[in-house]
Amino acid sequence: MSLTVPPGGCVGLIGANGAGKTSTLRALLGLIPRTVGALRLDGQDISRVKARDMVRHGIGYVPEGRHVFGGLTVEKNLLLGAYAQPWNAATRARLDEVFTLFPVLAEMRTRLAGALSGGQQQMLAIGRALMSGPKLLLLDEPSMGLSPKLVEEILAALQRLSANGLSMLLVEQNAKLTFEATDTCLVMENGAVAMDGPSSKLRHDVRVRRVYLGL
Repeated sequence: MSLTVPPGGCVGLIGANGAGKTSTLRALLGLIPRTVGALRLDGQDISRVKARDMVRHGIGYVPEGRHVFGGLTVEKNLLLGAYAQPWNAATRARLDEVFTLFPVLAEMRTRLAGALSGGQQQMLAIGRALMSGPKLLLLDEPSMGLSPKLVEEILAALQRLSANGLSMLLVEQNAKLTFEATDTCLVMENGAVAMDGPSSKLRHDVRVRRVYLGL
């Protein structure tokens, strides 16, 4: 498969279970073996960059299942997201930006992350990834297990990040969220891209229902 996330753009990956969406993200990051013709970020070849070094090259990652550090406070979880950055005025400003994006995290900054609700932990996982100041943010199923109200809050946050010019690649089972949050979308089937195009058009395409829903 081949895909491009334009600067400041938001691209979605949808598909049925087992289509290869999460594996695509993990391969991009180098978390699983990959075979690539080219993998570039801002024109720089990153195909040989190890997974642990991707954050230093400008890639943030929000994993499926959140994986927050439950025994640490909200604030310490966020600060760990900036481990590869020097602690300076820009980093402190980034922390304030996360608290502005998710005010509930500011209110709970001293609370253990393990005591947060699922939605709050998802906000924390996104905030932690933002603390590295990424050029590209990869998100894997950010709506998983959340109530419709919390899904709307996550959608609003993604739309705000997109409006501020952050490039994003979003993997989702929730097609409605994907179509509303992204500019373009790729529909995956059996590890390959079956369809792609503007999200506004694909959301009304009957072929998407066939590939995505099997109807």
